[in-house]
Amino acid sequence: MQNMKPSLLFIIVLILSCDLSYGQGKLEKAEESLSKKEELKNRSSRSEYRNNYENDDDSDYSFLLEDISLFLIESLLYATYYTVIETPMETEYKGSMASITKYPYFNYSKKGNYSYEQGDNTSIFRTAIHNRFITENAKLHGNHFNIDTKFLNRIGLEVDYLQLWEENTNFGNNTLAIFTAMAKYHRVRTERFNAWWGLGAVYVGGEVEEFGFAYGLGAELFFAKPFSIETNFYGSFINQESVNKFTALLNYHYQRYKFSGGYEHLKIGSVDFSTFSAGIGVSF
Repeated sequence: MQNMKPSLLFIIVLILSCDLSYGQGKLEKAEESLSKKEELKNRSSRSEYRNNYENDDDSDYSFLLEDISLFLIESLLYATYYTVIETPMETEYKGSMASITKYPYFNYSKKGNYSYEQGDNTSIFRTAIHNRFITENAKLHGNHFNIDTKFLNRIGLEVDYLQLWEENTNFGNNTLAIFTAMAKYHRVRTERFNAWWGLGAVYVGGEVEEFGFAYGLGAELFFAKPFSIETNFYGSFINQESVNKFTALLNYHYQRYKFSGGYEHLKIGSVDFSTFSAGIGVSF
């Protein structure tokens, strides 16, 4: 009987520890995976020691490497400009001078975000405000608020605020906010299709409270009036962990309004979220 007491105590402790592990919410796990500050510090120390050691061994080749690196950088910059900005051949195409429409399918046209002809249907500046509700299950949901501007035909600024909520029976409610600001360049500008890339910054709140570098890619196809298909990807890094957002939406355009529904995938640190998204937007 006395031998059974330690065994019984061990079983109770084991059950409690399992409950704590499984009771932890997805948002809490995501925050923990992004908050590896001590591990990051140790990695940096080891990396610095290794780099110093390697630099001592390679000092005899420094001048040759500098010349080769300079040549490669110049070649890369030359090729990159044509890839991300515009090629000489594209300057002769109508899309090079395409103007921003006041809103997609304006005045019963079949044009999307751009028009080859300037007139009453175009503008030098346009702002779109969108709000989308996202949900993964009955306990985890969120809200996506987005302001997207276009001006000078090719340039854009976007601000995105994502707020997530999770209800946890054993540990209370968890929240997490992600704020993204991005400068965008609209690389492809046709009347039925447009694509962009962008660079910016991200801030993750909650228990993380860290800033990081962000980048993005997106496109929209106006395949049949009044519909369009839109897809966007936003990537960033916090403490060497990724924070990614991917959306695939079917849009219905009615005058200045846009009704959206589709899929949104989030990767916050080591945790993935697959959500349904639905919302409304307006352009002016």
